[in-house]
Amino acid sequence: MNDRPVALITGSSSGIGAATARRFAAEGMRVVVNSASSVESGEKLAAELPDAIYVQGDVSDAADARHIVDAAIAAYGRLDVLVNNAGTTRFIPLDDLDAVDADTWRAILDINVIGTWQVTAAAVPHLKASGSAAVINISSVSGSRALGSSIPYGVSKAAVNHLTRMLAATLGPEIRVNALAPGLIETPWYDEAPKVLEDSREWVAAHTPLRRAGTLEDVAEAALALVRATYTTGDVLSLDGGRHVV
Repeated sequence: MNDRPVALITGSSSGIGAATARRFAAEGMRVVVNSASSVESGEKLAAELPDAIYVQGDVSDAADARHIVDAAIAAYGRLDVLVNNAGTTRFIPLDDLDAVDADTWRAILDINVIGTWQVTAAAVPHLKASGSAAVINISSVSGSRALGSSIPYGVSKAAVNHLTRMLAATLGPEIRVNALAPGLIETPWYDEAPKVLEDSREWVAAHTPLRRAGTLEDVAEAALALVRATYTTGDVLSLDGGRHVV
């Protein structure tokens, strides 16, 4: 029987999710790659990894969330690590209240919060059987500070932070639940907002202790560290080059 751990990473056809999939695979994990729509990219990544499958599914849809987990179990018979990385945002200046309507709120909360909940709830019975299970929720510094791509996004990540703590309190000792809160990470998200990236990069380089934006690999390495941190649960780890202290 193959006892290598299995990691499911939602929203992993590109960006942080793809970098995390590659890092986990390099550590010998079997990986389930997922995306809602980028099928070709997801299949390509899974084919590049030593032992991986791709599963299409939208985490905001309850049936899809269950399907993603069921497909992981059908392929590998176990689940040890869940990374809730699937997320979305809208780039809306924080002072532009008129640009935020109910549809914007629903679109962001449905994926960032409800999607995280739905996949986790579907995965819990299988994670409990692991013996050393870890859930990692990808949050953001905007979940604890008044900054970020939009107000709905920041609020959604604040909800993810508290969801992390509540799940940690509820699911221990069988399952550890932690969150990563990245600051400025150069991801494909900024393809639609290059000026935001440029301005943010300049500020970070001038004002934060580590004087640079983060990389995809920085986040993937931190995710692996949380998998290994067997006495850590309910934590929200800042990954922002020290921005939270200035």
